[in-house]
Amino acid sequence: MGVSVDNIRGLVLAMSSSIFIGSSFIVKKKGLKRAGAYGVSAGSGGFSYLYEPLWWAGMLTMILGEAANFAAYAFAPAILVTPLGALSIIVSAVLAHFMLNEKLHIFGVLGCVLCVVGSTSIVLHAPIEKDIESVKEVWYLATEPGFISYACVVLFLVIFFIVQLVPRYGQTHMVIYVGICSLMGSLTVMSVKAVGIALKLTFSGMNQFVYVQTWIFILVVVMCCLMQMNYLNKALDTFNTAVISPVYYVMFTSLTIFASMIMFKDWDSQNASQIVTEICGFITILSGTFLLHKTMDMGVKPPSEPTPPNNL
Repeated sequence: MGVSVDNIRGLVLAMSSSIFIGSSFIVKKKGLKRAGAYGVSAGSGGFSYLYEPLWWAGMLTMILGEAANFAAYAFAPAILVTPLGALSIIVSAVLAHFMLNEKLHIFGVLGCVLCVVGSTSIVLHAPIEKDIESVKEVWYLATEPGFISYACVVLFLVIFFIVQLVPRYGQTHMVIYVGICSLMGSLTVMSVKAVGIALKLTFSGMNQFVYVQTWIFILVVVMCCLMQMNYLNKALDTFNTAVISPVYYVMFTSLTIFASMIMFKDWDSQNASQIVTEICGFITILSGTFLLHKTMDMGVKPPSEPTPPNNL
């Protein structure tokens, strides 16, 4: 299958987004370290980072990245845009190696290469975005029984994590914070895609902001993003940046693709060969992120810097 013009636009926007977001992890981490030196750290429930300019610079960089990502979802399907987040892992790991002294092992470099290979495979075989003429069509997809069931399961798990697991294991098991971010992130992407489509149609002359459904999607985006930001800050302040990035990517991407399959039925227009190729590409990316994760501790850390917890 050839790559459509809209898919190319989505590809360029997604790659730009990954560069900004990968950089933001590092800038925010440096800001969190500075803030923790003179106040209560984010990992301990503090908010002193809000007074740190460097943290805000990282936030601005992340906002730019998310804006590009937001636009990408208006043009291309989630199964194409979301896996390209692997590029942010590469950017984050390389910058962490040079700026945070979180060493990148040679096998970590191989992991980066695998991420690129897998992303390329997905890009070349991604489905073409379906034509949607109104945000009401997206609302219909979001209120079908299958996606409603998925959303209810996600909300139940998030509440369970926050109430039962965060107080007990949040400081020692990274998967708790990252899991909350990833679960909410899958709902965020579906809503972001809806708002992106609404903006795209509005700019083409069909105003979608007269529909209450558009504003509901916007509200969901804001609420989910605020929750993700809070728990991502806790994760960044507590655990190794180069480990957070790939694990967050794997969980977030898997859940988002699953949610998109349920809501937008991305694979309905593809044959078995194309679907298998995309799955192989995604598995290649997962292999790369796993390799990055497992080899990160092989780097030599300076004696004065304690090894942060790295439990899953």
